Amino acid sequence: MATIQDVAKAAGVSPMTVSNVINDHPNVRPSTREKVMEAMVRLDYRVNVAARNLRKGRTGVIGLAVPEVNSAYYGLLAATIITAAERRGLRVSVEQTASRENELDALSLSRNRLYDGLILSAAGLEQADAERLRVDHPVVILGDRIFGGPVDHVAMPNFDASREATRHLIERGCCRIAILCGAADEVDTSSLRLTGYRQALQDAGLPSDPALIQQVDRLGMREGAERAREMAESGLDFDGVFCVTDSLAMGVLRGLADVGTRVPDQVKVIGFDNVMESEFLIPSLSTVDPDHDGMAERAVDLLIRRIEQTEPPTGHQDVVGDFSLVIRESTGG
Repeated sequence: MATIQDVAKAAGVSPMTVSNVINDHPNVRPSTREKVMEAMVRLDYRVNVAARNLRKGRTGVIGLAVPEVNSAYYGLLAATIITAAERRGLRVSVEQTASRENELDALSLSRNRLYDGLILSAAGLEQADAERLRVDHPVVILGDRIFGGPVDHVAMPNFDASREATRHLIERGCCRIAILCGAADEVDTSSLRLTGYRQALQDAGLPSDPALIQQVDRLGMREGAERAREMAESGLDFDGVFCVTDSLAMGVLRGLADVGTRVPDQVKVIGFDNVMESEFLIPSLSTVDPDHDGMAERAVDLLIRRIEQTEPPTGHQDVVGDFSLVIRESTGG
């Protein structure tokens, strides 16, 4: 294998200059950089990333902890984080947490697992656990259960996006809009999206009927299908459904089809997440796109900033992402 010395000799420069090019040092003339790069290609020189990271005291690996890896949403989240990290020369190690205790383990053990930093999608931790995030290694948290903690935080635009999704149903003529969500007794994804739904009804002068707030134990397809069948068979009057996840909305489409309710003619349905499958359903699913790529870019950049920081961290950031509505067949798009 070619060495730095071989590249230096071929390019007519010193080994230190080759090292400066490899490490993207700013004080290298463009013409010199080009000569070195040409020599590296010609000699098929490969940078020993492991050795370079060892000299820097880093592994080049970040951790990503998610509640479940077989979920459409968390699978999409992991893919976008991996892509964003690869563009920055980092590898990602993904672990499944599934519980509050495992989330705490991910926080406390990430240094031992040789991560340079950890992105944690927290579903079990809550505001009372905020101080548990105060660990001796870089952490960025994703999610909607902890705000104002001691680490950088990237959240979805839950309130604004849910208000717009509900407003879209109203604009399409719906006046009896049900929402499928989780328990809303604490600040989390469901409660924030429920608040946005209620605000849209209030803005439009529509009453908020408690019977239309349908809470489920799990935000999955099976739960959505079962609840949609129950709603239709009970005689509940509704002409629109806002689901706080696409998985719930996919189930709702199936449940309504099972009882012969036509979407969007009789009931219009909109979800939240814009997972890949939503485009290929019959009817295709209208949904909120919370800019997964943008959230991943922000989370990775915030983590890198903390990894490279030499002083004690200060001024932690709370970042809320952007969103857009993707209008498809399930709302008459």
